[in-house]
Amino acid sequence: MRRLIIALGLMLAVAGCTNEAPRVPDSGPDRVARAVYRHDGPPELRLLTMINNESGGGAHTAMVVNGSQRVLWDPAGSFRNERIVERGDVVFGATPQVVDTFTRFHARKTHHVVVQTLPVTAETAEAILQRMLVAGNQRPANCSRSTSDILRSVPQFAQITQTWFPVNLMEQWAKIPGVTTQKFYETDDPDRFKALAALVPQLQAF
Repeated sequence: MRRLIIALGLMLAVAGCTNEAPRVPDSGPDRVARAVYRHDGPPELRLLTMINNESGGGAHTAMVVNGSQRVLWDPAGSFRNERIVERGDVVFGATPQVVDTFTRFHARKTHHVVVQTLPVTAETAEAILQRMLVAGNQRPANCSRSTSDILRSVPQFAQITQTWFPVNLMEQWAKIPGVTTQKFYETDDPDRFKALAALVPQLQAF
């Protein structure tokens, strides 16, 4: 019984890491290949944490990785639509417009988004990218756990401890030298899928 109570509490604490969107099948290899986007910026990791404005609790963890290509890691996420190229919880073609759409999808009247950017070596970015590409679809409530596990598997981030909680991972990430932080607020309808419906048609189709 105690384990069940703990498990239920954990699920409630990270309820945002559940895919509430209608399930969209993984994009096929050809479509993924067409969507590959190479950003001309420096190698970097950008941790995105969705925070409840009322409680301060974490709702979701995601990450933008700029390596040999730029992708958006959205484990057990809900940024899903037939126009979005996604396979195994990796969103391909992470152009500035896609990343902006993702941020605005989550930032609304009830939540804001904390974006923490860290410049890294090309080798580190690629190591993280490759781990995400093979991680596969994550189970509900595993957004922070899967992300922390991937990060801590790379020597540069061995100090990261496994966590189920978005705020905990955000606080660990903030302690790493070189991290810069931005916060994004919007006053959209609490139903983020209304924002997605309005924003997605503007994205490039692949």
